[in-house]
Amino acid sequence: MDSLITAAARALASGDALGALKRVALRDDAPALALRGIAMAQLGDLVRAKALLKSAARAFGPREAVARARCVVAEAEIALVSRDLTWPPKALDAAAKVLEAHGDRVNAAHAGNIAIRRLVLIGRLDEAERALGRLDPTPLPPPLRAAHELVAAGIAVRRLRTEAARAALDRAGFAARQAGMPVLTAEVETAARVLDLPAARLVSRGNERPLRLAEVETLFSSTLVVDACRHVVRAAGAVVPLASRPVLFALARALAEAWPGDVARGVLIARAFRGKHADESHRARLRVEIGRLRAELSGLAEVSATKRGFALSPRGAGEIAVLAPLVEGPHAAVLAFLADGEAWSSSALSIALGASPRTVQRALESLVGEDKVQAIGRGRARRWMSPPLSGFPTILLLPGPLPSD
Repeated sequence: MDSLITAAARALASGDALGALKRVALRDDAPALALRGIAMAQLGDLVRAKALLKSAARAFGPREAVARARCVVAEAEIALVSRDLTWPPKALDAAAKVLEAHGDRVNAAHAGNIAIRRLVLIGRLDEAERALGRLDPTPLPPPLRAAHELVAAGIAVRRLRTEAARAALDRAGFAARQAGMPVLTAEVETAARVLDLPAARLVSRGNERPLRLAEVETLFSSTLVVDACRHVVRAAGAVVPLASRPVLFALARALAEAWPGDVARGVLIARAFRGKHADESHRARLRVEIGRLRAELSGLAEVSATKRGFALSPRGAGEIAVLAPLVEGPHAAVLAFLADGEAWSSSALSIALGASPRTVQRALESLVGEDKVQAIGRGRARRWMSPPLSGFPTILLLPGPLPSD
């Protein structure tokens, strides 16, 4: 490898993208194209970076499998950052195998790290955790070690393991400082702030207050919680999912918000059925749905009739509380993804949310009408963005199981 290519590669490794470009900007051989692509990615021009890396992969000869595989890894990372979740993960897996077979353990591990980050982003936490356990971070240099620890922290945060998340972020911060890259250090600091920001609202005994993630973790271990972030009822490690039964969840939430008091039948009918005037058919349906709720919660709580309505009480000692998002609405999950400040395509949101493309498109159109989201570009290049909302509870609204789910 000639001296200019070597110098450019070293500049990129230290985060000096402009220094790398000065050395290879006028060259169009395969190694120079690859380095220019990575440099443009570091500078934020992801479209140009992707094009350069594709050109580099085509320019490398058939005997340069490792170089082509490295281009694929770089392209996969750009796809992840630009929220192109339709990029084929099998190509990344194949590139990782090539790199491993040729002894490039650093880039093979980096490929694995990118694959895990994608799994976390779309809420496949079990797969991500298993893959993280198989990945050996030993060969990683400080910048990639920091990225690895950020992934570990991301999984721990989504699992509500706040102590494990803090430990991983401490390790990430140490690696970032070793790397001497201010941008990476700032990324770790931004991730760490999530642990100290309000993540949800606690509603109990007629009052409400914001909770940090550590307080949510404590709440789950000590209280019967009607969780309006995940639409489940949980207590002492047991979880009753009600996301597919909105009427039962609406009743459970109304009863939990009123605890230790009861709720009038008319109020329950309005909350669960959205009926303005209760007639005999509404009251009959309420009795049926209360019976179903009583059966679902039989191991966690009792639903008893009172003179004016119904009341919820925990089995044994303890309290009842509602965990509610800081921001509520029919499209809160879409906003949670867009609140990261990145530009998302509707297809990527569809994959991440596990919803149909048309459902996501309707949500985006509604949010545009409310001036909460803006569109950039047209056709296949169209992307959606939203300015980060102060205190927006992205963690609790993103997909993926919480403890005991």
